[in-house]
Amino acid sequence: MSTKKPRPGLAIAALGLGTSLNPLNSSMIAVALVVLREDFALDVGTVTWVITSFYLASAAGQPLMGRLADRFGPRRLFTFGMALVVVTCAVAPFLPNFALVCVARALMAVGTATAYPSAVVMVTELSRLAGLPSTRPLGRIQMANTSAAAVGPVVGGLLVSLLGWQALFAINVPLALLALVVVHRAAPADAGRETGSLGKLIRESDIPGILAFVTSLTLAMMALLNVMPGYRWWLLGAATVLAGLFAWRELRFSPPFLDLRLLGRNRPLLLVYLLFVVFSGVYYFVFFGLPQLLQEAGHYDAGLVGLLVLPLPAVSVLVTPLAARFIERFGVRSVMIAGALALAGASGALGLLTLSLWPPLVLVAAALMGVPYGAVSTASNQGLYVSARPEERGVAAGIFQTCRYLGAITATVLIGVLYGPGVNQANWGLMVLVMLGLSSVVLVLAVAWRKPGV
Repeated sequence: MSTKKPRPGLAIAALGLGTSLNPLNSSMIAVALVVLREDFALDVGTVTWVITSFYLASAAGQPLMGRLADRFGPRRLFTFGMALVVVTCAVAPFLPNFALVCVARALMAVGTATAYPSAVVMVTELSRLAGLPSTRPLGRIQMANTSAAAVGPVVGGLLVSLLGWQALFAINVPLALLALVVVHRAAPADAGRETGSLGKLIRESDIPGILAFVTSLTLAMMALLNVMPGYRWWLLGAATVLAGLFAWRELRFSPPFLDLRLLGRNRPLLLVYLLFVVFSGVYYFVFFGLPQLLQEAGHYDAGLVGLLVLPLPAVSVLVTPLAARFIERFGVRSVMIAGALALAGASGALGLLTLSLWPPLVLVAAALMGVPYGAVSTASNQGLYVSARPEERGVAAGIFQTCRYLGAITATVLIGVLYGPGVNQANWGLMVLVMLGLSSVVLVLAVAWRKPGV
């Protein structure tokens, strides 16, 4: 089936749907852990592999998928990714054991990991066809991601309670199929991408470099997540050695999987990555840490906690299109700095919860955190877009998404340390101090960032 006249508005909507599947599946699964434990007779430590497998495959797969989008075309890669999701999720409900369910989750993560890098690569042409600045489609994609993460636990809870954990896979089949068909028909065809014999393409694909990169990142993530207690430092050591070998390889191979020399010279892009890692750490302190505080220290039930933290993603969805308009008027850096200041203010407001967990106060504090999330996320997306070279936007977008996971995992580790003595308001106060410190780092990085060529 060939693409006829491109329809950029429809294509952007379908790309948003495709990119939303990764955060949707990342958050939906949390409500299925108890059911999975019962169905497969698992302990608490084992069942978390259904989350870990998804995180590892997503974090390691995003840059690789981005490179493939750069080389072979974003529409082609997006189609492949959605097809992988459709097939995997159609089979997964019938799998007989938990190990295969984890494999299916990893394959689903790889499939959904194709969406965001492909969307970023396609933005230039779609913006031109639609007569819009790039901030608009990027903002719509950001809104889709934020909304999916927000509704994930609610949708997941309904599906699991009515149909069982299998429905968490099955729901992806029509969604991915719809995104695949619409993008294939409405997005412009790939042009100017690599062709040639399979052997030639494989020889020029830097397979050893790709394997070293993916393996090193996976081992580092496993060490941070402590998925193999007693082997954390061994995993971290092996990751460091492989990272060194990867760097040595990339500086000598042509064409490299990741051009480290070019990346090292691209100061704006490096600053965007650092800013997004630190910012994601602050956000996930709240996303993971606040519900625990409300449940254990406030003694609120899970349903009420979900409602109390709902203003965070809800406000961020409302702020995102406003941030896109402000970027068009005032520039990326101005919105980035304003978002960093709002992040510090919201972190300070969350400190009030050390005094009281009164529900209206929680609602206001959660809503305030939604403002910097919408602003900084949108500005970071646009900063990535203008900082990366057009021919490398796919792999740049993949690394950007990996930065999100690095921030999330780092926050999870620190939450475990700070809440170790107990989940209470005093330890939440320590967490707020860390968030304020990280917010100041975000502000410094935002001030230091400059649009390339300025």
